[in-house]
Amino acid sequence: MAITLSALLATPALKLQQVGTSAVADVPVQWVAVTELEDPKPFLSGGEVVLTTGLRQKSATSQRNFVRHVQASGALAIGFATGLSHEKVPAAFLDQADELGLPVFRVPYETPFIAIGKIVADSLSAEHYARLENLLTGHQVLAAALLGGGGLPQLLRELAAMLRTDVALSQYGTVLFATSGSAPGFGAVEQAAEQAAEQNRAWHRMPVATGLKDRCTLAIGEPYQRDAITDYAQSLISVELSNQARRRASERAVVGQLLQDVVRGSLTGSDAAARLGSAGIDTARRQCVVLADVATGQRRALRTLPLPGAYDDAVTAVVDDRLVIAVPEGDGESFSQALSAYLHGAGFTAKVGFGGGYAQPSGLRWSYFEARESLTRGQAVNQPDRLSLTSLLMASEDVPLADLAAEALDPVVAFDDRHGAELMLTLEKYLAHNGSVAAVADVLQLHRNTVRYRLQQIVELTGYDPAITADRVHLYLALNVRGLR
Repeated sequence: MAITLSALLATPALKLQQVGTSAVADVPVQWVAVTELEDPKPFLSGGEVVLTTGLRQKSATSQRNFVRHVQASGALAIGFATGLSHEKVPAAFLDQADELGLPVFRVPYETPFIAIGKIVADSLSAEHYARLENLLTGHQVLAAALLGGGGLPQLLRELAAMLRTDVALSQYGTVLFATSGSAPGFGAVEQAAEQAAEQNRAWHRMPVATGLKDRCTLAIGEPYQRDAITDYAQSLISVELSNQARRRASERAVVGQLLQDVVRGSLTGSDAAARLGSAGIDTARRQCVVLADVATGQRRALRTLPLPGAYDDAVTAVVDDRLVIAVPEGDGESFSQALSAYLHGAGFTAKVGFGGGYAQPSGLRWSYFEARESLTRGQAVNQPDRLSLTSLLMASEDVPLADLAAEALDPVVAFDDRHGAELMLTLEKYLAHNGSVAAVADVLQLHRNTVRYRLQQIVELTGYDPAITADRVHLYLALNVRGLR
């Protein structure tokens, strides 16, 4: 640390003597300025000790003016050399300094100004060297914490110890890790807010750049003072999070291709079980598939989106632009609820669906289709329909469902586009109300004959009669398949 004013005055070799009544502040001396100018204020920045011989301060007025200018500059004290222009510190000089509360000390003739400057300069150099040495040590400690297996949590612990305060790292609005208490998981934003309110804690927040629109923030508990080690920590965190994002994108692409092969039925049996096991999915145990679908413009973020908290180690993938997560049986609903809250809290327009818990690759495949079918309900969280005929057809990848649905319904859609006849809406309501013309007329506020006329138009356009059970099933499945596209 730089030498303080009181320590400087107490240095025996300098033989400095305080004069006047102003108290000496125990604050570091930032520099020593030697001047004989009548107004040295433009050349001072504050925190200096000003040394002068009083060569140009012949009158009491000039002496008082000099003291006022020095005090206004923010200097700590004035050292007045005696034995040259003045045998002692002038009374007017000293009176003005006492009035302004500016300490004054006498510098004897045998003490050169350079000796005072050298002591201050040496202390500043030692302080600067110590800071550099501490910074280098800090760099080594943080890098070793990150690369030594502890990862970001250990890095943040070390940073908190260096800064002597708590730190927290958040991404997508959720705390990934915090040194105060255990690392929060889903819902951590609310938890952290409650904890901060309880502790009346203020946080200094700094953005961490990762190359993604993920609102990553490093928060440091107040009181906070700017420290170069924090800048280095920000850089390390930025690089690590960027690397993690690239790893997640790569892993999700690879696992996604594997799951796609299982879902399509091109990889089955023991081969599928072995490859899924190598990816971290134990098909000997019941697994539940959770699917997250977001708005089209947000799907790219699913490749790198982190899962904080207890589910950070869950096996994830991206299939058909949806995030796929395999979780143990029984966790499907609770995880889906938490994931939905997390996604919406992070600004995503999202819906989450989950399937049942099954063992073996075929069970994982079936859980996937249950989860995918549940998404068609469009809720924030969607539960599976265990006996869904639509899911059964979805699982039959060799059946050209889209073509069959298009063949049946495209003529109706085209007719609606040309004439605004609302035939598709009428068909949907007719099937939803179990073929009741009266119920459809009531829902659509139409005459029953109008509903019958529309149904006859559908027969003419498609060749399928909704009043006939077999045709009604065909049209029902076609509508469901169309809704899955």
